[in-house]
Amino acid sequence: MNAPASTTIQTYDATGATPVMQQFFEMKARQPDALIFFRMGDFYEMFFDDAYAAAAALGISQTFRGTHNGQPIPMAGVPQHAAEAYLSKLIRLGFKVAVCEQMEDPAEARKRGSKSVVRRDIVRVVTPGTLTEDGLLDARGANRLAAVAIRAGQAAVAAVELSTGEVECFLVARDAVGTILAALAPSETLVADRLLADDDLAQTLKICGGLVQPMPSALSEPQASETRVKRLYGVDTLDGFGGLSSAEIGALGLIAAHLEMTQAGKLPALRAPRRAAEADVMSIDPATRASLEIDRTQGGDRNGSLLAVIDRTVTAAGARLLTARLARPLLDPRAIDARLDAVEWFIDHRPLRERLREVLKGAGDMARALSRLALGRGGPRDLGCLKDGLKTGEKLAGMVGGSGDPLSPPPAELELALKALTPALHDGLSRLLDQLEIGLGADLPALARDGGYVASGVRPELDQARGLRDDSRRVVAALETRLCQDSGVPLKIRHNGVLGYFVEATAGKADPLFQPPLNATFIHRQTLANQVRFTTVELADLDARIAQAAERALAMEVAAFEDWRAEACRLAEPILLAAEALAKLDVAAALAEWAEDSGAVRPMVDKSLVFEAKAARHPVVEAAVKRAGDPYTPNDCCLDAAGEAGARLSIVTGPNMAGKSTFLRQNALLAILAQSGCYVPAKSLRLGVVDRLFSRVGAGDDLARGRSTFMMEMVETAAILTQASPRSLVILDEIGRGTATYDGLAIAWACAEALHDTNRCRALFATHYHELATLETRLAHVSNLSLRAKEWNGDLVFLHEAAAGPADRSYGVQVAKLAGVPPAVVARAKEVLDRLESKTESPARLDDLPLFAAFAPASAPAQVAPSRTDAALQDLDVDGMSPREALDALYRLKALLKP
Repeated sequence: MNAPASTTIQTYDATGATPVMQQFFEMKARQPDALIFFRMGDFYEMFFDDAYAAAAALGISQTFRGTHNGQPIPMAGVPQHAAEAYLSKLIRLGFKVAVCEQMEDPAEARKRGSKSVVRRDIVRVVTPGTLTEDGLLDARGANRLAAVAIRAGQAAVAAVELSTGEVECFLVARDAVGTILAALAPSETLVADRLLADDDLAQTLKICGGLVQPMPSALSEPQASETRVKRLYGVDTLDGFGGLSSAEIGALGLIAAHLEMTQAGKLPALRAPRRAAEADVMSIDPATRASLEIDRTQGGDRNGSLLAVIDRTVTAAGARLLTARLARPLLDPRAIDARLDAVEWFIDHRPLRERLREVLKGAGDMARALSRLALGRGGPRDLGCLKDGLKTGEKLAGMVGGSGDPLSPPPAELELALKALTPALHDGLSRLLDQLEIGLGADLPALARDGGYVASGVRPELDQARGLRDDSRRVVAALETRLCQDSGVPLKIRHNGVLGYFVEATAGKADPLFQPPLNATFIHRQTLANQVRFTTVELADLDARIAQAAERALAMEVAAFEDWRAEACRLAEPILLAAEALAKLDVAAALAEWAEDSGAVRPMVDKSLVFEAKAARHPVVEAAVKRAGDPYTPNDCCLDAAGEAGARLSIVTGPNMAGKSTFLRQNALLAILAQSGCYVPAKSLRLGVVDRLFSRVGAGDDLARGRSTFMMEMVETAAILTQASPRSLVILDEIGRGTATYDGLAIAWACAEALHDTNRCRALFATHYHELATLETRLAHVSNLSLRAKEWNGDLVFLHEAAAGPADRSYGVQVAKLAGVPPAVVARAKEVLDRLESKTESPARLDDLPLFAAFAPASAPAQVAPSRTDAALQDLDVDGMSPREALDALYRLKALLKP
């Protein structure tokens, strides 16, 4: 996503502007590249070029209001109560929005003078990577802000999930930036503007980085960056973060600078950077991610992806953690086994798992609630979310800890999670939970200024103020009744924000109130078309006391809210640990649920170079096939880069539609699932850790860079041949098909040899070049596999079975027939194929090929005289025959068939 081209920076002449317009010009000068959401009462207004851009993007009315330097001022606005929806749309379209709020009530402004303007200021700048509101976020998806810095040839990628406080830092080779960004899938990426001069890096950012935000290069300089990162974390030294490199500090510095600018000085609750290197997670390049459809289909939809099929999580945080695990599979077998142990434990404790999953549904999204509270955007509901989450964690810790199975205690990963969820082990958390349980009421509003969220009996002085405020309604009603009786005039006591409480009578009934003696009691305030408004000394006094009581009650509630908010921010680290623990429990239980539902098994992951799958299944295709009520055919696959337990390279042949691509992808997905800590859909799987996964399955052109489909295929193939190691897993489908037959065969042959001899990696190579089958006899560690199909009564039946040996033919003509190609074309194709296959010599000369011969009428069936049977059939009047006549006709036809 790139920013709209229309966001050109404009300058404005503030000479002669009204005070309100002067405020707008000041805000625009501070954020010239952002749309200014300028708060005016119940609306956010936009002016000048911002109004034109917003009206076009949002489909709202664009009007004019007032003049500036003799010209009407363009204006467009959105109501404050619906602002989130409009903000969301603008952010998705790539705009940056600066929110300018009223910092005081109009009444406060009037105390400085009748013509004083309400003070306004920018409270935040909204960009795709800095969203925190639930209404703007995908609850089950991460929303990351990333930054890229390069120093001395070393690249670093930093990422922050502002809504949860998670911070990560990756130190990688320069050419691996795209792989990391593809795994992180950031909504926005910050990069020093000088780096965009590198075309390759610019294209990588365009593909993987969401909205690319150029930043002044000076902001990524190590010294200035270090100062900003220290300020962000409130520390005097970064030594506690483990000796960050200059590139990592530069990337974190870009993020710190961006947060300072967008959050208007408010510090988010961030965790210490979690550092990783290329050697910690499986490397999956962007093209491979797209072709394998790990978390999104190639059309961008979550449904139909691997994630959608296996996701059984019941919390938003659990869904995000599962997505992150699938995006970055581990390389350490011990860490993988720790995750698998947790899944296995929940499989073995099914009743407990079911109860735990039910309780987990009541846990809120604590990490995002805490982030909103830290940034000053949270409200009482966020405090309620913390209360519910901590209470849920306490209940879960008791459930699992008291499971009563001493022979099968929870594994290490679950034990750590349970400790983090036990408030009694942390005095601060226990105290906060007690305060929130006692102090928060049942019905919590979204905003602190709405009041009514502190429970009764917690603060006596608050109860007294509330009593006066609430009793005032009864007092006002009694006063209204008495005034009606004393005056003999039907009137009402009403209230608004300008006049406060006032007495209102219809214009036709109000005359007695102007006459003695009633005019001594009723003081005229306002005359409208149909009503006249008055006040009384008693009502004015009551108004003042009610207003003071309501203000005092609200002030005490807001003070209580701020106390709880400050305490929650002080306890940010244990709260975030508890939120992470809930997510881990959710993921482990969800994966156990999916494993049982799908018949998945625990994989064995080690340091070998083996890939040995028995009766494996593609999880996404299997789910689709089962929905259709059909069975799925499992298949084996055995590869060994060492060439001992199996072949290093398998050549996979078979007709189109037989399942070659499914077979290839299925085995790649097994590796991702296993190293993510998931069970796998197979009878068994032994997997030597895969360091890099490469998939070249399907291709498209890149018109923006002038690359054809074949060129893209070769670029992706080149990346595989230059980067794959003996520990890698490569799946290739139809290399060389985008060019001439002999060129394609030559390229495919050379690539297969390179994978076998040079890269020495585990590879599956699907092809229609049956000549490659001879590599089995030419190379030491090559085997042939074929996806079987059979002809039955002229039709092609796909068996979807992977068997040893090459395919006997391609069955392309039969597939064309199944696809609905016109029969005449299919017949002609079969004729050409028969003539080609009948030649004993290679058809080297073009004019020898039947392809270039004139289209002979032979392809149309010759006219043949009808047989006696045909003639008799033609003469039958089927519709006019009786059953007896039809039977006699059948006997006559049968007699005609005899020689």
